[in-house]
Amino acid sequence: MVSAPEGETGRLALEEKILAEQLRPSDAEREYIQRVADRLLAAIKESGKAEGMVVGSIARNTWVKGDRDLDVFMLFPPDMPREALEAEGLALARTIARKFTNIFCEKYAEHPYINATIGSIDVDLVPCYNVASAAHIQSAVDRTPFHTRYITEKINGLVDDVLLLKRFAKAGGIYGSDQMTEGFSGYLCELLVLHYGGFAPLLHAASEWGPHLKIDIEHHAAKVFEDPLIVIDPVDPRRNVAAAVSIDRMGEFVELARGYREAPSEAFFALPEQRGISRDDLAEILSKRGTALYAVTFATPPFIEEIVVPQLKRSTGAICDLLTCSGFVVHHAHYRMGPARCMLLFELLTDELPPIRRHEGPPVWNRANAEKFREKYRDATLPGPFIENGRYIMEVPREFVRAADLLTSPALLNVGVGRHVRISLEKDWCVFLGADCWQEEFAPFIAGFFSRCSPLVRITRRR
Repeated sequence: MVSAPEGETGRLALEEKILAEQLRPSDAEREYIQRVADRLLAAIKESGKAEGMVVGSIARNTWVKGDRDLDVFMLFPPDMPREALEAEGLALARTIARKFTNIFCEKYAEHPYINATIGSIDVDLVPCYNVASAAHIQSAVDRTPFHTRYITEKINGLVDDVLLLKRFAKAGGIYGSDQMTEGFSGYLCELLVLHYGGFAPLLHAASEWGPHLKIDIEHHAAKVFEDPLIVIDPVDPRRNVAAAVSIDRMGEFVELARGYREAPSEAFFALPEQRGISRDDLAEILSKRGTALYAVTFATPPFIEEIVVPQLKRSTGAICDLLTCSGFVVHHAHYRMGPARCMLLFELLTDELPPIRRHEGPPVWNRANAEKFREKYRDATLPGPFIENGRYIMEVPREFVRAADLLTSPALLNVGVGRHVRISLEKDWCVFLGADCWQEEFAPFIAGFFSRCSPLVRITRRR
């Protein structure tokens, strides 16, 4: 590991070392991907049905060594009906894929596309409309060709800076605009480098960022946003490129920028290891913490991550509210979407309660409601109703004494879980307690659940 370099010269030497050894693709790698791209474009042209275009980081020359993700768009006439675009676009993508490989599958975003493996390259064949400008897009993917043209025209001289930023963000665990990460997309990284004029100037500015920062490169914003970070899309004035960035990921980027500027080191570009946890280790952790761990698992709904993950987040919050309202204090909760099963994990400070609880009634001066409350509980065997601070109070039996009973009850279906999550829960769900929450497929998730720390803390501990 490289220690903190001396001054500006040392930082530049460190970054050049990282670029040369880890980030810049070799000429051979570039040529290999270009040959595959050229063959795909030729096949699309020969079909006579659409115009082919390579988009994304490979087209913009901002891809990191080893990240062989090739996005090929098939541009159809804008007057084609949406149903025809989906049907004919998918058919053409399937036909093109078959010419190169038998390893491909259908995937879904706003509309279906084909994902194929050609040699060692992951290829997406995506149909879209060939619109005149981003102002006339008919689906979200129609905007992507304009992103590619914009960045390609302006990124000259800053490609190395983009590579550094992408690896810096990935090493910090904040790269990706997916629903689980809520971080920085590749396009956002490119725009930030363009706006600030490089990797170093960006980190200098980011060290002083605060919430609701707004960047409008083209000075054409046509909408007001309330997101933590606002970067107006240069090709679409009504879109915030940074909409996916959560306040936490923004804060982590600020922290990383400060840490790197104070003491640059190779550790800021080292990809984090994915560590698991054993069942015995989990049992030991819980014994030391003295908390109660519960896992709720169910079949993963048959939809893409962009649909399922927000529902997992909402469902986790709703169940936390249910536990809290029932008297069980939630210390920490999180969620994970797996290929076959989803897991909602809850750490409780207590999971067993007395069989009675306080029930507050209306103030005595609210005569009508106060008399109804008093009459309702007049013959109860538990203490009350009595008056405390001018309000009727009653002791009542607690419906759920154990958290396990609550989590296995139909009450779980009566809170605001996501629609697709509810459908899965209605079929079946399982509840696990303590070390029994451990499952091999979720071992990295559970390990991360109990090893939370900020990216800078993780990096400095690793030095």
